[in-house]
Amino acid sequence: MTAETETAPTAGSCCSSTGSCHDGAADAPAGGVTTVYEVTGMTCGHCEGAVSEEISGLEGVTSVTAEASSGRVTVTSAAALPEEAVRAAVDEAGYELVGRA
Repeated sequence: MTAETETAPTAGSCCSSTGSCHDGAADAPAGGVTTVYEVTGMTCGHCEGAVSEEISGLEGVTSVTAEASSGRVTVTSAAALPEEAVRAAVDEAGYELVGRA
């Protein structure tokens, strides 16, 4: 092990103890709910943006990350979202919600 992996992150740092800056802990609101969905039909950054934009418009959504390569969409919201609302948003963007991943 190197000294870098043994050192705890500095207070206020966005990096986790593994050195990752994207573990989601710094981005998630206190008490928020994170749900991962599977969406078919996304093939590029434009697709990701279209899905993200539609889901971001749902009440209570605080962040959306769509990944065309995996077909996964990670949604963080103040409370659990009705799946019908997420399905309608994905449909509006022109893609299909398979369900929770």
